Amino acid sequence: MAVLNEEQEMLRDMAREWTTNESPVAEFRKVRAGGAEEAFDRKAYATMAEMGWVGVVIPEEHGGSDFGWLSAGLVVEELGKTLTASPLVASTIAAAAILLGGSEEQQAKWLPGLASGEIIGTLAVDEGPRHDPAKIETSVSSGKLSGTKAFVHEAHGADLFVVAAKDGLYLVEKGEGVSLSTRKLTDQRSHAEVTFDGAAADRLAGGGDSLLDDVLDRARILTACEMLGMAQAVFDSTMGYLKQRVQFNQVLATFQALQHRMADLFGDLAMMRSAVEGGLQALDSGFGVARAAVIAKAEANRVLHTVSREGVQLHGGMGMTDEYDVGFYLKRARVLEASFGSTSFLKNRFATIGGY
Repeated sequence: MAVLNEEQEMLRDMAREWTTNESPVAEFRKVRAGGAEEAFDRKAYATMAEMGWVGVVIPEEHGGSDFGWLSAGLVVEELGKTLTASPLVASTIAAAAILLGGSEEQQAKWLPGLASGEIIGTLAVDEGPRHDPAKIETSVSSGKLSGTKAFVHEAHGADLFVVAAKDGLYLVEKGEGVSLSTRKLTDQRSHAEVTFDGAAADRLAGGGDSLLDDVLDRARILTACEMLGMAQAVFDSTMGYLKQRVQFNQVLATFQALQHRMADLFGDLAMMRSAVEGGLQALDSGFGVARAAVIAKAEANRVLHTVSREGVQLHGGMGMTDEYDVGFYLKRARVLEASFGSTSFLKNRFATIGGY
């Protein structure tokens, strides 16, 4: 496990206490039942902003705390444990894009609002059913951007879109020239097909030719943090269930076959945590980010897929019911596995980075 300093331990503990007491899975059930298209509680997000979580990677001169990516990952992991619905990950990625490629004027315009939570940002890249940055047709002419993005996370609550076009990344405000069509996915979160029709666009001119890849690497690592929290929560809840469920006059946890399955999952979780924390440390050090991002997300895909499936199976028939939370994790897992790169895409990217 990563070695945390005192401030990071305090941040993690604060996030853990808040999510446990103020944002358990029961709160996600309320959001789901509410049926709002933006699919998150704005009051809860405002509280996150007040606690400084929204601006963890944003410099102090722009209203953030500049606390680093490892610190941001600690918060996101805790949110993942309780399936807290919020645009925190999406908005942090948008802020990272502006930090990497934005001018001083663009940073001064957008980062303070993102850090305070008054502005919500998101990343719009994919134009087909699968993640493939090489297949982007969105274009810009005379400062007007046109194109369609197929699956944009947290689109309904977003005030600012970081949009991938043929020639780079652009900032597009919601409003004229931007229209949304809701996409209902199994996780019951905010997803939309976003159509840009001559929307005013402001190019992120910095960051070089690798800007989109650099932003996506951060998206992969931060998404992997949420997946890590989810995997840990499923493991813990499944272990608790096995210790109290009785069948054939025996507690399920006493069956050796089930002990072996849980032992395998425990080992997988350790590997996943190592990969995810390695990705966060790579971001903070600036060394080997591309490879670390691929490894983190690929391992998160593999382990969460296994843990969520095993969690449902080990809960038996009860795991298939809405009464038990474990099914929510499986549904969210399948969406996140496809986000910013499936396992096959990531393996191919790793080979490409290595020059094979």
